[in-house]
Amino acid sequence: MFYGLSRYLKKILPKQLFYRSLIIVAAPIIIMQITISIVFFDSLWIKTNKGMTRALVNEISTFVEAYNNDNYDKVEITNLFSIYQDLNIEFIQDEKFNYDFNERWFSPIDRTLRRELKSRFGSEEFWFNTTSYKELIDLRIKYKSGYFKFLVPRDRVTSSSARIFALWITLPAALVIFIAILFLKNQTRPIVKLARASEKFGRGEDVEDFVPSGALEIRQAGYEFDKMRKRIIRHLNQRSEMLSGISHDLRTPLTRMKLQLAFIKDQKISKKLSDDIIEMEKMLNEYLQFASSRSLEKTEKFDLSELLLTTIKKYEKKEITSDISEKIFFNGRKNLIQRCLNNLIDNSIKYSNNIAVSVIKSSNNIKITIDDDGPGIPENERENVFKPFYKINKSRGDSKSSVGLGLSIASDIIRSHGGNIQLENSPNNGLRASIFLPF
Repeated sequence: MFYGLSRYLKKILPKQLFYRSLIIVAAPIIIMQITISIVFFDSLWIKTNKGMTRALVNEISTFVEAYNNDNYDKVEITNLFSIYQDLNIEFIQDEKFNYDFNERWFSPIDRTLRRELKSRFGSEEFWFNTTSYKELIDLRIKYKSGYFKFLVPRDRVTSSSARIFALWITLPAALVIFIAILFLKNQTRPIVKLARASEKFGRGEDVEDFVPSGALEIRQAGYEFDKMRKRIIRHLNQRSEMLSGISHDLRTPLTRMKLQLAFIKDQKISKKLSDDIIEMEKMLNEYLQFASSRSLEKTEKFDLSELLLTTIKKYEKKEITSDISEKIFFNGRKNLIQRCLNNLIDNSIKYSNNIAVSVIKSSNNIKITIDDDGPGIPENERENVFKPFYKINKSRGDSKSSVGLGLSIASDIIRSHGGNIQLENSPNNGLRASIFLPF
């Protein structure tokens, strides 16, 4: 039972820290104010109004009894009650007294007045209206062949302290909640800033402007994040420098080998050695491309549809068809996205004859699909091909000119943009590469 209640509360409660903290601060204040208001309304305001209403009804009843006594002068009695009891009294001759009135059950004043009049005069002996006049109550009591019309000031049956109390109880509560919102905004802002910096760094962007701030615990988390960020950057730089250094150092002996090949008279041996050198150069280029896959290129807004069309047009192949009908703008690193598309299209060109590229935009993501009619990749190998330097000797074959970095680089680029790449069967009986980018 408690587990189910806990799950239900988790569903309806807000997910953000700011709103949860606001509930923690505001809920006790609101509950306390409601409790005080109910206690005041029940014990003070209602009882006070009930006593005031009863006193008014007793005065009216006294007037009717005195007026009915023949020992007293009617005009003098009317004047005395008008002057000293603040009652505007008028007798109206009307034998057809209509006692039907609008029973406003939601009004405390009407309920109390109706109850007191009914207990004193009966249900068919009175009529009143509390809405006809702003400051007066129109009250009528049946008397012989007519009725008395009393215009009673509203403050005779209601206390003005209720409005003052409501004002004083709501304004301070609203002020306290407003101040709490300001303080909570200041407390949660560093957490939001840290989360945005983490997201930005996760996409491979520069976050040099991040400065830890806020409470001690939040600043400590910010400092630890900054240390972690610097260690990761140092590790990536070391990896890139190592690969770049190895690639650069190997180019020099490769150049000397090319020069020495020119002096070999046996063309058959020269051709084999030349092919090996060309293969090694291609491998070095892939190493350099992999080392620079986490470029510090700035994020910009660009037309993704135009980039796709430009990339496809560059290949100048009729076998590549496209279905790109609308302009789609995306915030990212344009050169890295283009490198990813080049790697995937190059991979399809190697193993297939026909390629179809399409893009679809939904409410929360952009989907780019590249279909080919090649041999495809076995389902159990589709996760492995994204690993660096991994090659398979099945289906799509093994290429001596590749070291298995193309798909790894493409996956790394898309993940750095918060997206994902999936490989699946294509409608063209080949392989489909689906790129999902957050929109």
